[in-house]
Amino acid sequence: MRLRAILIWVAIAGIVLVPFVAAAQSPLLQWRQPVYIAAGFAGIAALVLLIMQPLLAGGYLPGLTALRGRFLHRWTGALLVLVVVVHVAGLWITSPPDVIDALLFRSPTPFSVWGVLAMWAVFLSALLALFRKKLGLRPRTWRLAHTAFALVIVAGTVIHALLIEGTMETTSKIALCALAVLAFLKVLADLRVLPLRPKRAREKA
Repeated sequence: MRLRAILIWVAIAGIVLVPFVAAAQSPLLQWRQPVYIAAGFAGIAALVLLIMQPLLAGGYLPGLTALRGRFLHRWTGALLVLVVVVHVAGLWITSPPDVIDALLFRSPTPFSVWGVLAMWAVFLSALLALFRKKLGLRPRTWRLAHTAFALVIVAGTVIHALLIEGTMETTSKIALCALAVLAFLKVLADLRVLPLRPKRAREKA
């Protein structure tokens, strides 16, 4: 078990570090402004956090209790909001017209639409978590709403990343996107957020 835990944490370290190291070698970074580079790396951080979020929520990381995992899940969610803000703000500083077109859904580049959808889903999910008690949401309603936002975030981010040919190295990008989808589907299945059978069938059983 100890060896398994070590291997899992080594894999996590690789997931976190390899994409940044690979992106740092990109020739596209030459002559780029520091703000633009920071925005790009913030985007990579967001993709990494999308993998960590379901792993923490599902209690899959060794050495972390379920309670501790959910606590860290909330904080990584806050960190996700921050890196998204850094990503968008950096792009705004380097090219305001492009960001305005993207936010108004009139950008000619398809990846912009998916990025903006994911961004708003991140913000709305964070607001929902922040005001959950004040809204008086029942646990099941909260889980369904949170899962719906997570679906938009993961799908939008993955499509956004795959459509962009930029700083991020292709192989590591595809790997991160695949891991984000698999982690989301794993926690969705294990936590049984969505009903597997119709209500009438469950009552008969």
